[in-house]
Amino acid sequence: MPSDTTSQAFFEQMYADARDPWAFATSAYEQRRYATTLEALGPRRFHRAFEPGCSIGVLTERLASICDQVEAMDISPTAIVRAQDRCRSLSNVVIRQGALPDQIPQGQFDLIVFSEIGYYFDPKTLLAVAQELVNRLTSDGIFLAAHWLGASPDHLLDGDQVHGILASMNLPLISSERYEGFRLDGWRRS
Repeated sequence: MPSDTTSQAFFEQMYADARDPWAFATSAYEQRRYATTLEALGPRRFHRAFEPGCSIGVLTERLASICDQVEAMDISPTAIVRAQDRCRSLSNVVIRQGALPDQIPQGQFDLIVFSEIGYYFDPKTLLAVAQELVNRLTSDGIFLAAHWLGASPDHLLDGDQVHGILASMNLPLISSERYEGFRLDGWRRS
């Protein structure tokens, strides 16, 4: 396995080894995290959402029910094929291969879901990525982040470190919750 856990080769190997390497589609923990993420967004309907690091598209598929348009992206071409297959019947979902920060789709978003990817950046890069994403938020746009609180040798940061860095984006915090195994924070651009 490649030693650079932030590289495309690393993620491609993960998807070569397992169809769903983090059990996003089957894990009770992941299902609870997805449900909690959608609940945190409340009854609001979003016009255009961006989900970087979409993996096989499980959360993407759910976001499609509350968004007019969802743009999702992952570094792994194999994950993208699986996500596109999962979301094939959803005309409001576009899934592309790409990596942050260089391949953020053009335009503005009223929702950015930054879930389970912050640990793969060093602190300086994470802050730069977060600032670039915030620059793409519409007025009253929501930046929602969810990260596991455990430790992994694949991660450069832990979930609390990720959220600490995200907190420095100078956006008003609108929600902050800790659940068994993960935290979920939301910020609104005003």
